[in-house]
Amino acid sequence: MVEILLYRRIMLKLLALCLFTSLMYVQTAEARIRHYKWEVKYEYKSPDCYEKLAITINGRSPGPTILAQQGDTIIVEVKNSLMLENLAIHWHGIRQIGTPGMDGTEGVSQCPILPGDTFKYEFKVDRPGTYLYHAHYGMQREAGLYGSIRVSLPDGETEPFAYDYDRSIILNDWYHKSTYEQATGLSSIPFVFVGEPQSLLIQGRGKFNCSSTPSAPGVCNASNPECSPYVMTVIPGKTYRLRVSSLTALSALSFQIEGHNMTVVEADGHYVEPFVVDNLFIYSGETYSVLIKADQDPSRNYWMTTNVVSREPSTTNGLAILNYYPNHPRRSPPTAPPAGPMWNDAASRLAQSQAIKARQGFISTPPATSNKTIVFLNTQNLVNGYTRWAVNNVSFTLPNTPYLVAEKYNLRHVYNQSPPPTGYDFENYNIYSVPANTNASLSDGIYRLEFNTTVDIILQNAVTMGGTTSETHPWHLHGHDFWVLGYGTGKFDINEDPKKYNLVNPIMKNTVPVHPYGWTAFRFKADNPGVWLFHCHIEAHFHMGMGLVFQEGIEKVGNLPSSIMGCGESKGLGNP
Repeated sequence: MVEILLYRRIMLKLLALCLFTSLMYVQTAEARIRHYKWEVKYEYKSPDCYEKLAITINGRSPGPTILAQQGDTIIVEVKNSLMLENLAIHWHGIRQIGTPGMDGTEGVSQCPILPGDTFKYEFKVDRPGTYLYHAHYGMQREAGLYGSIRVSLPDGETEPFAYDYDRSIILNDWYHKSTYEQATGLSSIPFVFVGEPQSLLIQGRGKFNCSSTPSAPGVCNASNPECSPYVMTVIPGKTYRLRVSSLTALSALSFQIEGHNMTVVEADGHYVEPFVVDNLFIYSGETYSVLIKADQDPSRNYWMTTNVVSREPSTTNGLAILNYYPNHPRRSPPTAPPAGPMWNDAASRLAQSQAIKARQGFISTPPATSNKTIVFLNTQNLVNGYTRWAVNNVSFTLPNTPYLVAEKYNLRHVYNQSPPPTGYDFENYNIYSVPANTNASLSDGIYRLEFNTTVDIILQNAVTMGGTTSETHPWHLHGHDFWVLGYGTGKFDINEDPKKYNLVNPIMKNTVPVHPYGWTAFRFKADNPGVWLFHCHIEAHFHMGMGLVFQEGIEKVGNLPSSIMGCGESKGLGNP
């Protein structure tokens, strides 16, 4: 009898434990919190066979991929083990609705993370799609601190396109000089540009020609397994969703897969009306999904390549291998790698930008009109003899106190209160000629937008101070997606060109290129309370002043976490 009672008690306890475990599982499933712990530090790495210091996350560059479902909360605890450097990490494409202090932008949304400190980022991912994360302090991004964010649909929901497997790659360019050396040259008289990158990386792997430059013994080792080509293995007959992103410091790129067309289906987290390409032009900060079918000769492997466009290249193309199972993954394809398109074929790049439209059935119609239009002229200038980039003749600088904190706590004296210009001399400015006076001014002033209004932005490109080229600038807007209304060549005509806007099926994006001697127009709603950076995603250009800040609805921002404070005049704020 005692044994029976003991057995019943054990069974009741097990049943209770099972019920408790089930309840905990349901609660966890409903909460859907994805928790990551990262240690960021310098390590010696050889991504292109040349050993140098790189910033890693848990020993890796690129860092770990964040995997989540729509509606999940992401928590990332970041320990700064860089020893001598501050740190901030931006969640590129995540709008931070309700969490503007988690945008990860030093000087705008937060104070930097000090060496030895741990900072907790916490935010929701509200849309499915392909996104990125990367350093946003100084020029740290190009030192290796970057990675992917992949947000899937909730259980039971499906994409409007079919595929068997999901893969991600990040394209990057790679320099052998440190970010300190580069930043010092950019901030010097005489000016020293960063130059062309030494290598192009596909998912963190490239191949520098060790015989091209003398180096100390062991510094460059072509047989180092760290720089063996990235391999993507496919099963013949299957369809793959390949998420292709770019986080280059300088280069515009083309990506191609030998013998395979690609169907573009997503851009910056939004579904694209499908169209087929044999190469994908991609600019820093952009993300795409393409569908590829493994329908070629299965007895061999194929090249995946990336090459520089829009600048005359001196960098060897990046190489990776599309491995048809069961061929050996390191078996080189029997053919020469595809060279990619010509670097100066601007017409093809413009045509592909114009081909990206919202997918039928998933069109978010923009407001028919805007409340405000701001035209931003992109120029290269001099400020007190230093070479800078400017917008409407103003070169941007960051204050010591983050804008978000300063605006929330009415510390507006910490930066310039004069509003920056919303246009330039449209009638008389010649975008093809260097102006007689190339001088510009510095400012940390901001653009204040009336909350919930609709704003049109026109990006206008022009010649550089060298007088012979106009560069491609990829512009990224934090905190928002926007409708891409159109692209054009030459000088934007504020009376005629708006008549050509696509208001029927414009794609929504967060990063968009402005092509050489051209213009790009987009529309967005100032409906996300906070302070948001808008800048050229080329590291050197932003360092040299090519950016600005929008403030909207600051009175609707809730209490800010004390963890984002502690620098400038934010010291002591937020403490009990």
